[in-house]
Amino acid sequence: MNHSRRSLVAVLAAVGVAAIGVGASNADSPPVGPLPSGPVSSITSQKGELVAVALPQHSGGLVWRIARAFDGNVVQEVNEAESGGNVIVVFKATGAGTTSIRFGLTRGERQKAYQSRRFDIHIR
Repeated sequence: MNHSRRSLVAVLAAVGVAAIGVGASNADSPPVGPLPSGPVSSITSQKGELVAVALPQHSGGLVWRIARAFDGNVVQEVNEAESGGNVIVVFKATGAGTTSIRFGLTRGERQKAYQSRRFDIHIR
């Protein structure tokens, strides 16, 4: 295991897995509605690597939710945690390709999105 991967694993272990409200909607949850414009980030990695995205943590019942389907043949979610006022979501690069992961900031599991973030992931 290389040094950067060991460091990431150590950080995630230290932070622990937290129930933070990020993730795909449950079957009984309404989908996230229209997304307002928000920042877009582009990430390039290789198959087998871990890719982490950071979202600013909010209070008052606001949670980040994965707002749209993404290609599970390119990345799969493996962990979520809170660290330094951020919500960290970790994905494993499972295959070559490109996908976009879109998050919406909602009040609980309501449809209205107050903010959005998009991560365009390119796996070689």
